[in-house]
Amino acid sequence: MKLFDNKVQETKYKVLREVAVQTWKGNDVFAEFNEVASKIIPKDEPPQRCCIYKDRAVVAERMRLAIGGSRKNSNVVQVIDIACDECPEAGYVVTDLCRGCLAHGCIEACKLKAITIDENHHAKIDKTKCVDCGRCATACKYSAIHNFQRPCEIACKVGAISMGPGGEASIDYEKCISCGSCVYHCPFGATVDVSSIVDVINCLKESTRKDSNNPTVAIVAPSIGSQFLYAKLGQVITGIHKLGFAEVLEVALGADMVSIKEGQELVEKGFLTSSCCPAFVKYIETKFPDMVDKISHNYSPMAELAKFLKEGHPEYTIVFIGPCIAKKSEVRKPEISKYVDYAITFEELQALFDSKDIILKEQEETEWNQATYYGRIFARSGGLAEAVTQALKELDVQDFEFNPISCSGIEECRKALMRASKGLLPNNFIEGMACVGGCVGGSGNMIRYEDAPEEFEDHTEEATAVKIKPNLRKTINIL
Repeated sequence: MKLFDNKVQETKYKVLREVAVQTWKGNDVFAEFNEVASKIIPKDEPPQRCCIYKDRAVVAERMRLAIGGSRKNSNVVQVIDIACDECPEAGYVVTDLCRGCLAHGCIEACKLKAITIDENHHAKIDKTKCVDCGRCATACKYSAIHNFQRPCEIACKVGAISMGPGGEASIDYEKCISCGSCVYHCPFGATVDVSSIVDVINCLKESTRKDSNNPTVAIVAPSIGSQFLYAKLGQVITGIHKLGFAEVLEVALGADMVSIKEGQELVEKGFLTSSCCPAFVKYIETKFPDMVDKISHNYSPMAELAKFLKEGHPEYTIVFIGPCIAKKSEVRKPEISKYVDYAITFEELQALFDSKDIILKEQEETEWNQATYYGRIFARSGGLAEAVTQALKELDVQDFEFNPISCSGIEECRKALMRASKGLLPNNFIEGMACVGGCVGGSGNMIRYEDAPEEFEDHTEEATAVKIKPNLRKTINIL
């Protein structure tokens, strides 16, 4: 069973693991740089880049982001400049397919005179004049002109990434929605999400002291059912407890809370967009500001559950564990940070397990069945709409026609929001998920949903609670 989708994720994990090892020991991470770097980039292996020194310099930058990054840059997704130097110049390029024809349709199509013919009769594009309009590519009868884009640019569906002055990737944070798609898709790992793993370890160390009255509680996203496939879910929950977490709760409980509140708000307002995906919410705020008032006023399932816990137990330190890089931005919002202290990904959780030599397959199973089926299916596209349908039934809403549209990925979200902004959308509820497939396709996952659909569906079906409201009443009394 593979642990990660690709080698970039594996390298990222190794850095997080070694940083975690040093933090558990109480060491200054950078004081132990040589030990850490030698484990990640051994000197007897071929270098990944031009030389071992550059490889280790990139590791140093990864370590900096693993311990929380610089105070001067508060953004969750950042670019490691020295790691981003391998991609060719993006944009329209004349390939070897150019036949040096007599028609020169590309020249005639270019209004900016950016195309000339060289001594070999091949077309050549002057990038200082080219605006990437694509007319030349359309005009070429041999399809010899191609629009090459960097993987990070292709992955970013909101146009937040471009080429910087030095050729490195540059993020426009006014457009960035922190979805982390660029983090997952960059083949060189030049885009990285800042980690709170050191802060979480320090909280765990503090909360497990005998005289501590500040327990650290983990709230775990339902998409965990598609991760850690080399062990049973109950063993994973035991592993989380062994890290020092006093309680391990299902964020799906918060999803149950949200589905009831979302159904009530929808009936009251008549039209709504979901508020569960922070990247989707940020996308509306940046691209469709006129529709901000249509966003549900409910918190996300993570924040909803954390709010309930903190109001009853203000001494708790609450850590969200899930597939979502955008959650790292959400927990920094003033209205959310008072409830959720830190957010880490499943990638980071694996690093924590291994930093403490916790072998999941050797653990006993912990019973973990708190939420309903409807709370758990929030993790996949269409799940929220299905849960709201059930909530409306349990609320016994009469004479209200629920007509949702579920959008998987930002491109589908854009189409639905565009139609809604023009009054052309027949639906009265937009369920938006920035990641294709929903949270099960999140950029902080170790593997994607397409590699574990059966395992996730099994997780949802194992929920013993049938109805949302009765289960919430029972669970709230216990908590």
